[in-house]
Amino acid sequence: MSTASYLPAARRAKRKLSVRRIAAWIAARATDPNTAVWLVVGFALVHALLWTLILVKLKAAQDVHMDVAEAYAWGQRFLLGYGKHPPLSGWIAGVWFRIFPVTNWSTYLLAMTTVSSALVVCWLIARRVVDHRRAFFMMVMLALYPIFNFKGFKYNADLAQLVPLPLLVLAYLNAFEKRTVKSGLWLGFAGALALMTKYWVVTVIGAIGLAALIHPQRLAFLRSPAPWVALGTVAVAMIPHLVWLEEVNFLPFTYAGDVYALPSRALNLQHVTGYIGHNLALLAAPAVLALIALLAVALARWPRAGAPAWIWSRGPNPAVNLPQALNIWLIQLIVAIGPPLGALAFSVYIKTDWGIPLFFLVPLALIAIPTLRMPRMALFAITAIWFVVTIVTLIAAPSIASQEVASNSTGASTYAARSELARELTETWQRKFHSRWAVVVARSDIAEPMTFYSPDHPAAIMPGEAWSSGLTSLDEAKRLGFIGICDPKEPEYITPCETWMAEHAKGAEQLVMTTQRFFGGHPGPSTVWKIYLVPPAK
Repeated sequence: MSTASYLPAARRAKRKLSVRRIAAWIAARATDPNTAVWLVVGFALVHALLWTLILVKLKAAQDVHMDVAEAYAWGQRFLLGYGKHPPLSGWIAGVWFRIFPVTNWSTYLLAMTTVSSALVVCWLIARRVVDHRRAFFMMVMLALYPIFNFKGFKYNADLAQLVPLPLLVLAYLNAFEKRTVKSGLWLGFAGALALMTKYWVVTVIGAIGLAALIHPQRLAFLRSPAPWVALGTVAVAMIPHLVWLEEVNFLPFTYAGDVYALPSRALNLQHVTGYIGHNLALLAAPAVLALIALLAVALARWPRAGAPAWIWSRGPNPAVNLPQALNIWLIQLIVAIGPPLGALAFSVYIKTDWGIPLFFLVPLALIAIPTLRMPRMALFAITAIWFVVTIVTLIAAPSIASQEVASNSTGASTYAARSELARELTETWQRKFHSRWAVVVARSDIAEPMTFYSPDHPAAIMPGEAWSSGLTSLDEAKRLGFIGICDPKEPEYITPCETWMAEHAKGAEQLVMTTQRFFGGHPGPSTVWKIYLVPPAK
């Protein structure tokens, strides 16, 4: 036989061997207690960097989301609350932007650092429930959950919960197992940290409380000092924030009541249905991709196994800690069912984004099913799927961005050139008054980007909003001068905006400015702004 006839087979064998070596390397590092942490941290870092690069390309034609700009604005001063929410998300942004420049890419890096930190904490949770092999599979599966990649592009109070809530669950599992005073302290501090992010975390806190009461080992936990020390720690740690709440007359609850109350049961049902459908669709992505990874391994070994026992088999499974797995199943089930039922009962508008921090335990709940088997090769399969999805998205991102601009040339809310307006207004103010632009008055989706993009970073006032962030005041605006901005294209906003300006901006110099952005040869929407210049008091 000639050499040519067997060289291709040799090359194929070599390729197979290299894949096996990669798979063996991943499995060995993931299951070795001495290297598993470093593999997890390394994966999280690579995930954060690659998806930051993807978001920079994907969102190149857009300004940052108003929630991101709002978090930046809150971080300019470290207060005990910001009108709408507790302060932690603002504090994190404040620290971040004292280290990183105020640019689009740094906001995406902040968002991806948040979700990647959550990946590591979720792996630590998984290690209390399953073995190293399943824990790593779960983490990569979670990285495929859209909340942890392209859907998590905007850093806000919802996304910020993805760190303290996993820390809270981790602290609960630790306290449930150890039942000591020290574990109760950690649980209490984790609860206070979560509450300082957003009050919505009471959904998870309540779920943990119910899980502790339902669990078969509840008496052992409740008779220990851990839960009672945790409750006392939360109460003491929250005192400064509670004092602030009283001082501002409980503004966050005024905000929630005004914004999220619904006038009709039909609208309420529509929002609840949308919330459920949206989050089920997002969860389908990691579930389906994980199933593909497991089936690929099973099918590859089927001729030798003779049965699907590679991924599904009854009998004892030492890889799963059943008491802790029960905690995870209970918490996730309660969190999945409770909010929609509560929204229906109280006729509350439940936003789809409120599901962002609530379903991080779903991959672990699935992987902890005892009859599910986890071949070593599955770790390579799920990692390869993550890598392919990430690289394909990275390559396609510029084209997607260009196509989005071309097909949404009138999408003013997304593509209006607010950053250009901020820079132009800053130049106008400094040229006319030779001072820093200190205050901007406009609705939040206009005012917050002014704060972010203007080199002067003016504090914002929103006309008609009762829940002031506390960053500035009307008296300060009149003393320092301000720029008012109204959008004539929005009929429901232009009248109240002009009414406010007529009352508080008497004698202001009025201008009309037009902004438009071009990207990839495609024009964005042309937006006309009515500007009111109120000079500093003499």
